Amino acid sequence: MLKHLLYFFTLCTITVALGQTTNQSVVAQKGDGIFSLLRAHDIPYRYIDSFIQLNKEKITSGNQLIIGKSYVLPIIKSDSVTASINRKIDSTSIKPEIKTELLFGEDYKNFTVKNDTLKNAVYYLIAGHGGPDPGAVTTYNSKLITEDEYAYDVTLRLARKLMAKGATVYIIIKDKNDGIRDQRILEVDYDEVCYPKKEIPRSQKLRLQQRTKAVNKLYLKHKGAYQRLIVTHVDSRSVGKNIDVFFYHHKNSKNGKRLADHVHTTFKEKYAKHQPNRIYSGTVTSRSGLYLVKNTLPPMVYIELGNIRNSKDQKRILNYDNREALANWIHLGLLADYSGRK
Repeated sequence: MLKHLLYFFTLCTITVALGQTTNQSVVAQKGDGIFSLLRAHDIPYRYIDSFIQLNKEKITSGNQLIIGKSYVLPIIKSDSVTASINRKIDSTSIKPEIKTELLFGEDYKNFTVKNDTLKNAVYYLIAGHGGPDPGAVTTYNSKLITEDEYAYDVTLRLARKLMAKGATVYIIIKDKNDGIRDQRILEVDYDEVCYPKKEIPRSQKLRLQQRTKAVNKLYLKHKGAYQRLIVTHVDSRSVGKNIDVFFYHHKNSKNGKRLADHVHTTFKEKYAKHQPNRIYSGTVTSRSGLYLVKNTLPPMVYIELGNIRNSKDQKRILNYDNREALANWIHLGLLADYSGRK
């Protein structure tokens, strides 16, 4: 009897340590994306790579799911195993703390700070255009889509990831009622403001001067800290021009180039993994003629997320799973840059 009890407790211990040991499957419904599917089954976003590997033959080139197809869910490692992995990645563990940022919207306003890996880092995030200037404009299924709304959504997702690792983050262009949105068509409005709460002027020159002044004033406040600026845009070219995500930096900034290179390298690695049959052609170049690149003080990377008028690039920004992936890849590149700082 004692022998049987010992066997039973040993078996239970093994089961708890290993966690889920068999994969479960789920059928994709209309409106499902990779991120929403994982979230619906309480699977952390870090398992997205595992999900894609398990189901790569049933995921489209735009990382979209096919309605009616059955998809295998990745196995979640036990807390003990996950903690071991996190200890290798994160420099400092802290007691998890739930924080709230209303700018992220009702569904995303609460987030958990699980470590303070970036506690000494300061980030300035600028989503291109905003206020009276929507940026690049086109239509999709007869509905208006604009650059500023999609750049802003990616920026908010990036901010949330950085803040979850303890970073100080300033969202320079912000909209109090948009939040992170999971729709394909993001409603256009013109009520964005510039940090802290300044109305954005109609003049392009004044708009650029306003956000540059905001960043530079904060930069001097945090003088001596590790500080980086990330600017996100969506390009507008001919309808047939499909472009990969590409990056600019100031020609005289070694730290800016290193920052851009780290994010670029992350994108190359992710494309090689998720779309191995295509060549990623995104580049890193200096572009000191751009006002923000030329006049802001922190080392910076200026990111073009795609061509808003091209149908393939539209999949990259209209699908919120893809916007989440864009934010995550940028975030991973920023982590690589911070961990390799001198």
